[in-house]
Amino acid sequence: MNMIASNVMAPMPPRNLAETGLQMVMLRDLLLKTMFRTNVDTVSGLSRILCLTIPVTQELVDLARGQKLLEATGTLHANSGGEMGYQLADAGKARALDALSQSEYYGAVPVPLAAYQDQVRRQSIRNIQITRPQLTAAMGDLILPDSLLDHLGPAVSAGRSILMYGPPGNGKSSISNGIRNALGDRIYIPRAVEYAGQVITVYDPIVHSAASESAEDTTSLRKAGNRFDNRYVYCDRPTVITGGELSLDMLDLTYNPTARTYTAPLQMKSSGGVFIVDDLGRQAEPPQKLVNRWIVPLEESRDILALQSGEKFEVPFDTLVIFSTNFHPNEIFDRAALRRIFFKIKIDGPDQADFLKIFAMVARKRKVPLDERTMLHMMKVKYPTIDNVYANYQPVFLIDQMIAICDFEGIPHQMTPELLDRAWCNMLVRDEEILH
Repeated sequence: MNMIASNVMAPMPPRNLAETGLQMVMLRDLLLKTMFRTNVDTVSGLSRILCLTIPVTQELVDLARGQKLLEATGTLHANSGGEMGYQLADAGKARALDALSQSEYYGAVPVPLAAYQDQVRRQSIRNIQITRPQLTAAMGDLILPDSLLDHLGPAVSAGRSILMYGPPGNGKSSISNGIRNALGDRIYIPRAVEYAGQVITVYDPIVHSAASESAEDTTSLRKAGNRFDNRYVYCDRPTVITGGELSLDMLDLTYNPTARTYTAPLQMKSSGGVFIVDDLGRQAEPPQKLVNRWIVPLEESRDILALQSGEKFEVPFDTLVIFSTNFHPNEIFDRAALRRIFFKIKIDGPDQADFLKIFAMVARKRKVPLDERTMLHMMKVKYPTIDNVYANYQPVFLIDQMIAICDFEGIPHQMTPELLDRAWCNMLVRDEEILH
């Protein structure tokens, strides 16, 4: 069963234990472990922690009572609407300890892998269509030529891999963030996924930005008609950004031997969103090796993960991967790898007209009056020394440098040819031999 929330099909909460898709033993043990670790003893309290509705939580409590693992305390909690309290029986404590020795995981009931796969399909990033006005608006203050948007728009709408390359300082990282902003809508991220009895935690507050709707407790959700399965968190489409620190092991399941649980790899956390590999070529792993790891996922929209036992299983790969590099693609990839990256887009520096637009816009935002003498000095004297090669970062750099000098000298923020010369010295380092 599904219902519409935003433009994405929402997973409906299970109406009974069978609809959770999990084994009864696993559900029962999660209840016992949660009660043992949290000391919560009411059905409403347990429903919030287990992320099940109150009727389903009551069914689970009744199951454990029927097996003589729980018993009613005979106490009604005045602060919980007169709810009955429950406690672990001796057999329940023994079973909880035994279950904790096998896995320390307790709390939110996981979603079966098959149900997670269905939800990924419903909220696929490839279902999104971006228009030119949306993409332009998402880029904020970036001044981009129409020819660049001509290439970026279809790439984002296709939800396929993108390689952005070109000289440093021209906004590849900012464009990546703009693409993320253009996606705009929200999807459902599982708190945890179950496969073969193993729990893989997926929701990560560092990666995922929860919408306010997910903050409602189970009771209010029940009153609102159970708008979605609370085993998921309603989030903005996720973005994972990695740079030089990216290594191959970050793309595998992480096993915690103490808790005996798994954490999803970065690409699984970014499912339905964007995975940005910034500064490709600066990692310890060669770029070719990193891209080789992505060949099957990029081509077949599925990834292969492995448990500690060596058992392999398949998960959806529904991620817009953006590679960004200052190297020419032919220097870091072979032809087979390049063929598998769907869009290759060169990000060049601005021409003189766009550079002047950016410079004027930055000056206006920083409240530094434009000065004609300084502008002429910059364009006629300084830039010819570097063959009139413009970069998007330069206006911000030069104007911020002049502001810093003005603050130091105790004068109003302004631009002059002399201040520009001092700022220019910090933008470029002269080639010279340093004697040691």
